[in-house]
Amino acid sequence: MFDILIAGGTLVDGTGAAAHVADVGVRQDRIAAIGDLSAAEAARRIDAAGWVVAPGFIDAHAHSDAYLLLEPDAPSKLAQGITTEINGQCGGSAAPRLGRARLSSDWASHAYPQRDDASQTVSRCASAGPTWTTVASYRALFDAVRPALNTVQFIGHNTLRAGVMGYEPRAAGPADLQAMCRNLEQALDEGGWGLSTGLLYQPGKYAEEEEIDALARAAAARGGMYATHMRSEGGRLTESIDEVLELVRRTGIRAQLSHLKTSGPANWHKIDAALERIDAARADGLVVHSDRYPYVAAGTDLDVVLPDWASAGGRDAILANLRDPAARARIADELNGSGRNWASVMIGGGWSETVRAFSGRTLADAADALDLTPGETVCRFVEADETRTGAFFFGMCMENLRRIYAQPWVMPGSDASLRAPWGPLGQDHPHPRAYGTMPRYLRLMTGGEPDFAALCGLEEAVRRMTALPAQVFGLHDRGVLRAGTYADLTVFDPKNFTDTATYGQPHRFASGMRHVIVNGALSYSEGHFTGQRRGRFLDRRPH
Repeated sequence: MFDILIAGGTLVDGTGAAAHVADVGVRQDRIAAIGDLSAAEAARRIDAAGWVVAPGFIDAHAHSDAYLLLEPDAPSKLAQGITTEINGQCGGSAAPRLGRARLSSDWASHAYPQRDDASQTVSRCASAGPTWTTVASYRALFDAVRPALNTVQFIGHNTLRAGVMGYEPRAAGPADLQAMCRNLEQALDEGGWGLSTGLLYQPGKYAEEEEIDALARAAAARGGMYATHMRSEGGRLTESIDEVLELVRRTGIRAQLSHLKTSGPANWHKIDAALERIDAARADGLVVHSDRYPYVAAGTDLDVVLPDWASAGGRDAILANLRDPAARARIADELNGSGRNWASVMIGGGWSETVRAFSGRTLADAADALDLTPGETVCRFVEADETRTGAFFFGMCMENLRRIYAQPWVMPGSDASLRAPWGPLGQDHPHPRAYGTMPRYLRLMTGGEPDFAALCGLEEAVRRMTALPAQVFGLHDRGVLRAGTYADLTVFDPKNFTDTATYGQPHRFASGMRHVIVNGALSYSEGHFTGQRRGRFLDRRPH
């Protein structure tokens, strides 16, 4: 007797082996049997004839730490077959939130649930902001809310640094570094998976190599990994790759290069040197992998375009500079003289009516409509949204994306937090990758996208979405279809599995996903989120 029986589907098991027709029986949270189960009984039977049955997809680079607590059905991710996310990326994690560390401004704007330890109940907090501090308290709340997805939690360097040093633009002293290492070790002992850095962002950009080295050693000593948004993905791309590879050589830590790219047309030619460096390091025995989203526009906060002096000190310093007439004029002048192509910058999510009116339009268009210079427009938007304005930067090319995806050590990662077309997460304007990464990746890899020749067959593409990230991140008994493994499964129509979200209309679900099972719970079925949720906070230490 099975809880769920998936009958007659074409199994693509995640190993890269040839697809074959078989039944899958699920009992509790595990795959109990695979084969001819036509004589078996089941509480729920799914006829999967003509559909693909595969392991649940693993999002190798995500930012849903906080939003899993806010929208636990995880609609945008679940509808594209994602069952596990690798969170806490780019140096910013939801925990530990110590000292002066703040959540990112978009996360901090929402009201989160809180857990009553005495009654073991969860209620909605009346005021905005987080209700947890340590990884342990975040994990307890996660377990109480029970989102639909599994999560792997990296510990953000920017979060650690702000907890000890605030957002000061200076190098860490010995006492600062000792405190950061101590907080990292506690976070890892409480379930953190490793260290992530965002060396383009505040305050991580002020960290010297010695600081990252010490933290990486602390993570490696506890079996943790290192994931990094490098210092540069454009003008100093190769130097940034060298910095990461030298760190791996010194410390022995396993590394994940986040969203590998060559940003800006002037840097597209660097793809050969970038790939050669990584291949050479891997040939020398360094354990290095990467992820990439299947789009040519990056997505981050608009304030990244501000001059370093204007953003030093973080959000409060930025707003103070924008409210000072002389500093604001200097910022606008420097932006206007930067040579940036403002027609390649699109306004994403806005938190004020001033900005929302221009979501989905380029900054150049907005400047014309407002009769302002681009620099003045940036200042107006960043101030109106109190630094929360999102933006898309069209600085990559499809040919280099193809070169990157041709590498056997690259896997798909959305670089996005989950979204929903309703509720608190339906009010902004996200990058379409939040809804469309997995179907778009699968289509690109297997030849379903015009002008993008196939790189592999369905079996290999699915392996890179499942078994490869499970192996790289050390996810035990996940990423493959095999009796005894956890029952994370997708059932999809291979002919119609596609993304529908666009830059102009991003809140659109992927189509063609029929059913998604997470730890044995049927959480998504025929377009409906069932409310059955068994997502888990995954621990790198097997029990």
